[in-house]
Amino acid sequence: MEASGSSSLSGILYWAGLLTIAYCVYLPISYAVNAFRLWVLGNPTFVGPHLGAWAVITGATDGIGKAYAEELAKRGMKVVLISRSQDKLDKVAGEINERFKVETKTITANFEDQEAIYKNIKAGLEGLEIGVLVNNVGISYTYPEYFLQIPDLDKTIDKMINVNILSVCKMTRLVLPGMLERSRGVIVNISSFAGLDPCPFMTLYSATKAFVDFFSRSLDTEYRSKGITVQSVQPYFVVTKLSKVREATFKPTPELFVKYALNTVGLEAQTSGYPLHALAAWFSRAIPKWLRIKLLVDASLKGRARYLKKNKAD
Repeated sequence: MEASGSSSLSGILYWAGLLTIAYCVYLPISYAVNAFRLWVLGNPTFVGPHLGAWAVITGATDGIGKAYAEELAKRGMKVVLISRSQDKLDKVAGEINERFKVETKTITANFEDQEAIYKNIKAGLEGLEIGVLVNNVGISYTYPEYFLQIPDLDKTIDKMINVNILSVCKMTRLVLPGMLERSRGVIVNISSFAGLDPCPFMTLYSATKAFVDFFSRSLDTEYRSKGITVQSVQPYFVVTKLSKVREATFKPTPELFVKYALNTVGLEAQTSGYPLHALAAWFSRAIPKWLRIKLLVDASLKGRARYLKKNKAD
C-alpha cells in the first residue's frame, strides 16, 4: 500500500517537473517567435491608401506626430495635419508635399480648448475619405511633482484632460462613422509607458495615458468585427521635445520609432512600438509590482530634485 502511494506521488512529481521544464522552455521560444513576427516580419502592407485616401494626424508638426505623417505620406496616403501653429503646419505640409508628392491639408487647432475647435475640425474633414487617424497630440509635466504642488494646478488639470483625453474621444467621434460606412479604417492612439503602471509624481499624466490605453483596447474589441482596427501605442522615451530627450541610443528617433510601430498595426492592439521598448515593458511586467512602483518613485524624486536644484540655481 505504501509502495503504491509512494509510486503514485513520484509519478505526479515527475510529470509536474516535466511540465514545468516544458513551460520554461516554451516561454522564451514563444517570446522569440512573437518578437520575430513583430519586429522583423511586421505587417507593412496593413496600413496604406487601401484603407482610405487620407490620414489625419494630430500634433503633426513635431516628433512622433510628424514622423507618422511622413511615414503615411511615404506609403502614398494624403495627409491632414492638425496642430496649433499655422506657420509650423505650412512648413511641414510643404516638406511632405515636396518629398512624397502627396496632397496635404492643414487645420489649426489648440487642443487645450474644450469645445470650440471641433466644429472647425469637422468642417475641415468634410468629404474626405479618411482611412487612418493618429491621435498623437499630448502634453506632459515639466518635471515630476506632488499633485497639489503642480504649478497652476487647476489650469494644468483642464489642459491635460482636454489635450490627452478629450482630443482622443472627440477626434474618434468625428472620424469613426466614415470608417464604419466603408467597413475599414485604422485608429492609432499614442498612450505612454507611463500608462502601464501608476506613476507617482507624474500622477495626472500617467492617469490620462492609462485612459488612452484602456479606451483604445476597448474600442478595438467593439469594432474589430466591423473592419476597424484600433491600436494603443505605449512608447518609452523617444527623441522628442515632449520627452526632452535629445540623444538616440535606447531612445530612438521619431522616424525609426514610427517605422517599427506602424508595422505592428493589425498584429497587436497594444504595442510598445519599438523592440527595445517592448523588452523594457516585458521586464517591467516581470518584476514585482511593489518593486516597479519603488523604482518609479525613486526616479521621479531624483528628477524632481534635479529640476528644482537647477531652477533654484538659475
